[in-house]
Parts: sequence; structure tokens; C-alpha cells
Amino acid sequence: MSNQDNEKVFQKSNINWYPGHMKKTTKEIRELMPVIDFVIEVLDGRVPYSSKINNAADIIRNKPCLMVLTKKDLCDEVETKKWVDYYEKQGNKVVFVDLKSHSDYKILLNKLDEIVKIVNQKRLDKGLKIKEPRGLVMGVPNSGKSTLINVLAKKKIANTGNVPGFTKSLSWLKAGNFMLLDSPGILWPKFDSETLALNLASTSAIREEVVPIGDVSYHILKLLNKYYPDKLYDRYGLKNLSDDTLKDYETIAKKLNIISVGNTFDLNKVYKFILNDVRVGNIKGITFDRRD
Repeated sequence: MSNQDNEKVFQKSNINWYPGHMKKTTKEIRELMPVIDFVIEVLDGRVPYSSKINNAADIIRNKPCLMVLTKKDLCDEVETKKWVDYYEKQGNKVVFVDLKSHSDYKILLNKLDEIVKIVNQKRLDKGLKIKEPRGLVMGVPNSGKSTLINVLAKKKIANTGNVPGFTKSLSWLKAGNFMLLDSPGILWPKFDSETLALNLASTSAIREEVVPIGDVSYHILKLLNKYYPDKLYDRYGLKNLSDDTLKDYETIAKKLNIISVGNTFDLNKVYKFILNDVRVGNIKGITFDRRD
């Protein structure tokens, strides 16, 4: 089932996280768009549909845009490349990268050079002088925006973190031949489906306090069970999920060696281990959004 089909199956989600700073950031971005020459829209390659800001086109308007799918080293490349093809067929410029890879870095730079040529040509066509391009980097929380800026700058100029809301405000940063505007991660007021919201929570784009961690951990297990049963077994000792959820979590606790004397275990601790496995990349080669 594709994510488009999921939109028909699930009703509007009652899980929403749109704090004041996100609304403020979106407003500030809109106000700054007249001085922005191009946009880098960052997506988490593990959830290339769920992490697509649903009103991005309205925010970006007619600015040249490069869509960057990050975390290639953590993705199921076969599945994520289907989304790359999908977005390219929609007319987007797309690059799929591991930001730690030198070869991927060169591909990224080449794509950005193409964007800059478009920007400069538009200025020349209007009889204006070429200037230092100014780009906006935008995306959902924990999608890799600040890491991308650090890679482009070839030094750490933007702070990074595995928690949503780590970048707090808009800031201009020098990155090579560009000026880049680093922006806090933004979401949107209403999520289209429960699945989309849980995908975002699974990759730490939504704070743990917003979505029950038990729901998120079980969502991760269900997706592993469906798409990556070998990873479910290797990491958690489960050949498949059973109808006895508590028993499954006990098996996981034993496998992770977090079970106490008398076969007791802290269920919340197991939840956090599962979520952390996705957050820090203990489980690799996963893509939760599907095109088929």
C-alpha cells in the first residue's frame, strides 16, 4: 500500500504538534522570501514522504529549489530511490545523499551549482549584477539541516542534535560561496494521517511527550515486522510479532539484556530502547514510506 492509499484509509490524525515557535518561524520565512535566491528543502530519507513539508510549495513559491534526501547511510536505498524518482517526475531537482560521503558531497555541490547558475542567469537577464547567492535551508525537525550546512561550510558552524527543536531561531551562516539561512525545523498544523504522525515520531521529528512512546515503539515494531523481519529478529529476537504484545516486549527486554531478577522489566525502558535504535541508527537500511 502506498502512502497515498494510506491517506484514504486513515482519518485525519488527532496527533498534532505545532508549537508557537514553528508558527513564528514559518511566518518569518515567508517574510524573508523576497531576499532568498534559492531553497534547499531537506527530507529524511527514511521517511521521504512523511518528512515532506505539506505546504512547502506555498512557502517557497517560485524560488529555485533543491530537494535533498539525507541519511542515505540509514535508508533502504531501493525504497528511497523510488521516492527520488517520484519527486523528479514531478519536476523537482533531487539529490539523495550520505552527508559523510565525499562522492555524495561532490554530487550535492554539482546540483547546487546548477541552481546558482539559474539564479545568476535570472539576474543577468534583468540587467542586474551577479551577487553572492542566499539560500534557505528548511525541513522538519531532525531531518539533517544543520548537518548539511556544516558539510557545505566544511566546518561546524551550525549545532546539531537528535531531538526536535534543537535549532531555535533563524540564522545566516557563511557556507562556501553561499550565505545560508538555517531555520528551525517546522511542521504543519494538521497531520494527514496517524501513520504519517507516527512515522515522524519514529524518526524524532516530533517530541516524545506529544505522542505516547508506547504507540511509537509498537509502530516501529510493526513496520519492521512487515518490511524487515530479519532486522526484527536480529535486533530484538522476534521472528514475528504475536498477539501477546507484553510477551513480545519481554522477549525484547531479554534480547537487549534489560531484564531484571525474576523476569521483570521496565516497559517504558524497552520503549525508549526501540525509539533510540531508530534515532541513533542502531537499525540501518530502513525506509518506512512506501511507493508500492
